[in-house]
Amino acid sequence: MKIFDRFLVRSFLGPLFLTIFIVLFVLVLQFLWVYIDELVGKGLGLKVILEFLFWGTCTVIPMALPLATLLASIMTMGNLGEFNELLAMKAAGIPLQRIMRPLIILSFFISVGAFFAANNLMPLAYKNIFALRDDISRTKEEIRIPTGIFYNGIDNYSLRVENRNNVTDMLYDVMVYDHSSRRGNNSVTLADSGSIRLTEDKKNILFTLHSGETYEEGERKSVADTAFALQRIKFEKQDIIIELNNYAFQRRDEDRFGSDVMAQGVRSLGYRRDSLDSLYTIALEQFRKRMLIAGGLTYALQLDSANRQQYQGYFPIDRLPVPEKNMQYPDLLNRTIGKVDQMLNQVDNYMIEEIQIHLPLRRTKVEWFRKFTVAFACFIFFFVGAPLGAIIRKGGLGTPVIVSMLFFVVYYVIDISGKKLATDGSVSAAMGTLISSLVLLPIGVFLTYKATTDSALFNKDAYLATIKKIRKHFPRYHDKEKRKA
Repeated sequence: MKIFDRFLVRSFLGPLFLTIFIVLFVLVLQFLWVYIDELVGKGLGLKVILEFLFWGTCTVIPMALPLATLLASIMTMGNLGEFNELLAMKAAGIPLQRIMRPLIILSFFISVGAFFAANNLMPLAYKNIFALRDDISRTKEEIRIPTGIFYNGIDNYSLRVENRNNVTDMLYDVMVYDHSSRRGNNSVTLADSGSIRLTEDKKNILFTLHSGETYEEGERKSVADTAFALQRIKFEKQDIIIELNNYAFQRRDEDRFGSDVMAQGVRSLGYRRDSLDSLYTIALEQFRKRMLIAGGLTYALQLDSANRQQYQGYFPIDRLPVPEKNMQYPDLLNRTIGKVDQMLNQVDNYMIEEIQIHLPLRRTKVEWFRKFTVAFACFIFFFVGAPLGAIIRKGGLGTPVIVSMLFFVVYYVIDISGKKLATDGSVSAAMGTLISSLVLLPIGVFLTYKATTDSALFNKDAYLATIKKIRKHFPRYHDKEKRKA
């Protein structure tokens, strides 16, 4: 690699890593803001939270790479233009195409890395983050007994504490109802003070009570027996051990979400698409047969009267009998209405089957195409950012950030809209996923042409002259010019 190429690559890699870090930080903060409610109050360890954030970061890497490529390309070429380095290169006889060549090769490798991130890293991240979210949702919140009201957060127990010492964590005027026998409020313990703590494995809670009494009713000997034996026990100190379920975070099988469409790569999505295509073809054929039977037809050619030889390729409307003159017309009309109702019922049933089969098929196709569109977007964003940076000649984090965010917002809105339309079946999966890149492609071609030809992009007089040339081809323009004259 030549010194000139190494200089350009180093100039590009610095802003690239900086922008990747900034973009990932912003996107992870957004990710944490969405799922913060699921993490707070569960007593999760720092390791679990960091693992959750790590996999969350991996899910936003394919989104961060196109934006980082766009911003880094604008900053790199803008810095070269702002400090007249780009002008010196052109004065030395180096065209812009040669200046951008090492950056184009580097952006190609970034696009390849974006594909592997979307195809290999992102499915693994989604599989783990789905498993973590499910495990966290099964974990109950930490035990926090309030004062002055009954607390029912512990299974089979109801607690009430009148006062609490926040320094020593001592509880005063404690009341404990034991419902483990499933016989109502037949066991209650009153104590002057007490303390509560969890065991290290969070599988049991130890309730230590001081200076109290326990009242418990005995079981009835028969259903008709209304007499209860009351047992009263005084104590100076009593330990109550309560078994806890799902209060400690427990890891389960991580592969249970491996069949989700977001947790699969290109090869798995291809197999899934082929299987769903076969099921959809079978369901469509069965629906066609059911519609024929519901309509009173036996063969599909009965719908096409042009295939019958006596009609010789046309349907003789004028030879059909007038239905009102037939004596069986009312009966035939009722039977026809019944057949139409049956066909409508078949359509309704097919709509349910279509949701169960075709919706997963559309989602699978959309995700399969999105593995490639991320890489394609990185490459297109480079050809948007690099020429734009050479034109505006502004580096740093000021103007490049504003311009890149405008382009990325347009790309992101179109991408989300296209994905939604493709998932709903309004457009094809290829069109829904590629439309965002196809919108930016002509912009990139236009900016690259303007930068390589040193054309004035923001020259108002040039655009006005072009508009005047176009208007000369319209008759109304000539009429206005004659009136002015």
